[in-house]
Amino acid sequence: FLQHFIKILKAGGRAGVVIKNTFLSNTDNASIALRKQLLESCNLHTVLDLPGGTFTGAGVKTVVLFFEKGKSTRKVWYYQLNLDRNLGKTNPLSEEDLAEFVALQKTFADSDNSWSIDVQSLMASSQSTYDLSVKNPNKKDEVALRSPQEILEEMRALDEESAEILNSIAGLI
Repeated sequence: FLQHFIKILKAGGRAGVVIKNTFLSNTDNASIALRKQLLESCNLHTVLDLPGGTFTGAGVKTVVLFFEKGKSTRKVWYYQLNLDRNLGKTNPLSEEDLAEFVALQKTFADSDNSWSIDVQSLMASSQSTYDLSVKNPNKKDEVALRSPQEILEEMRALDEESAEILNSIAGLI
C-alpha cells in the first residue's frame, strides 16, 4: 500500500498517508525494508500521531505520514495529538483539534507535543530496524489513568451506540 504510493509519486510529489502506528516499529523484514525505502527515496518530514478512536471502527491507533519524493530524509518532525476527550462517531476530530499542529508544522517547531529526530543517528546504529516509533521526549512515561466514572460513562455511551446499531439492523430484518 505505502510502497505503491512511493512508486507512483513523481519526483517532487507530496503525499499524506494514514497508516497503522505499528508500521513505525514492526520488526519484520518487509516493514524494515519499506521504512528504509521511505527514508532513502523520500523526505519523510512529518509524522502526525493521532489518538485512538480517530477513525471509528478501525480499532487501531493511526499515524499520518507526510512525505515528498525525490530527496532523502534528514530530520523527521513528530507531532503527538493529545486531546482532553475521547473521539468517536458522535465526537469526531475537528479542525480546532488540529490548529496547533497546523501552526507548528509550518516551521517544524518543538513544543510539549512536537519534536524532531535526526535520521542519520537512526540509520547509523548497527542492525538498524529504522524504528520510527512515536516516543515523545517531552513527556514522562506515566500514563494518565481515567477515573472509574469516565470509564463507566464511555461504556454507557458505547452501549447506547451498539443498541442503536442493533435496532437499525433489526429494523432491516
